[in-house]
Amino acid sequence: MSASGGFAPISGEECVLIARLIADTDKLETSLESAAKALASAGIAEGAQAGSRELSGGKSIMQLAVPSGERDAIRALVEEHFAPDAALVSEAKIPPLKMFISDMDSTIIGQECIDELADFAGLKGKVSAITERAMQGELDFETALRERVQLLAGLPESAIKECLETRIEPTPGARTLVQTLKKKGCLTVLVTGGFHHFANPIARQLGFDWVIGNQLAVVDGKLTGELDGPIIDSEVKRSTLEEGRAKFETGTVLAAGDGANDIPMLQAADYGMAYRAKPKARAAASGWIDEGDLSAILHLLDIPADDWVTDQAG
Repeated sequence: MSASGGFAPISGEECVLIARLIADTDKLETSLESAAKALASAGIAEGAQAGSRELSGGKSIMQLAVPSGERDAIRALVEEHFAPDAALVSEAKIPPLKMFISDMDSTIIGQECIDELADFAGLKGKVSAITERAMQGELDFETALRERVQLLAGLPESAIKECLETRIEPTPGARTLVQTLKKKGCLTVLVTGGFHHFANPIARQLGFDWVIGNQLAVVDGKLTGELDGPIIDSEVKRSTLEEGRAKFETGTVLAAGDGANDIPMLQAADYGMAYRAKPKARAAASGWIDEGDLSAILHLLDIPADDWVTDQAG
């Protein structure tokens, strides 16, 4: 196994799995030798390839291509020897990407909308505690959602607009990711256990094609503490992915999320990316971003920077 200034050519007949990882340049250089030894110990060093290229900010991206082995074993090797900021382990040959589906709260945006909205009602601490337990997978999602929404009864609907304008911001790299994938021919879908009051304007701002979320019930300009319509939960997220996939004869699906209710969606996707995620979601995904912004996904998919859409911030 050898390193080079760029990604080594990959023989599809030999290389079964690819791991791409982003880390400090110095860390990659010092960890490559130990990774090579680990591959040799696992009996898969012969035919393995490695290449790297520098990114900005003292970071580099490395590609490891191996001719055999289980995905979980390669992932464990990457985590043990490189501890990367971001990584993706996938099959060597995958058709072009056709769909991107993402969670919203703490993924496409940096906040949990219901927590920020609760702050207007002086209930953020109580609501945030329920949110955290649900995201960790400790509470049933629907029960946790209804309990939190009930606490917001009587809050003026106008508080939502104020919250959106003053508290909610897209995650760095989100617009670049969405717009670049659209340019590459992807259907882009925002599916959230959060609320249309937030998701619709966020989707318009970033350019999503399709939005699915929960609807807060409003009467006489105030939240009733109830939801209007069906609950958007983990099963709906997964089925939305499958519905989108059925539109294409070929192509792959990329999903992104951070919490327990994203796990079925992450597992159903060809690429499941966990963004600064809770442990259970991170373990279920094929790739993860612990440090850095969402544009890291474009590096991990090996989309050249010249193809990125960066005409606006984000």
